Amino acid sequence: MSERHEGYELRYLPIFWDDLNGAVTYIKDVLHAPEAARRLIDETEQAILQHLGNPMSAPVYKTTRNRPLPYYWFGVGNYMVFYVVDGNVMEVRRFLYGARDLTRMIP
Repeated sequence: MSERHEGYELRYLPIFWDDLNGAVTYIKDVLHAPEAARRLIDETEQAILQHLGNPMSAPVYKTTRNRPLPYYWFGVGNYMVFYVVDGNVMEVRRFLYGARDLTRMIP
């Protein structure tokens, strides 16, 4: 999926969708909170589009791995969205629960 906004093209990795779908399914089916699941989707979409206007304004995630592109991140509720900026492309890569051991998920 790709979208253009204010000079930046927005792309998503498939693993982002897997992460988001897993979180939404858990909230909806295990916690029995379908309205909270819908809200999480809406808030995530809104936050991504807000960052698309100036994607390098978010904090850089400090990692132990030497990466060619820095990982930027921002929070949505208890979750964290991770992305990179490559030229005029903002590529959204992960959607992770903030209480997880992120050093194992994004070394």
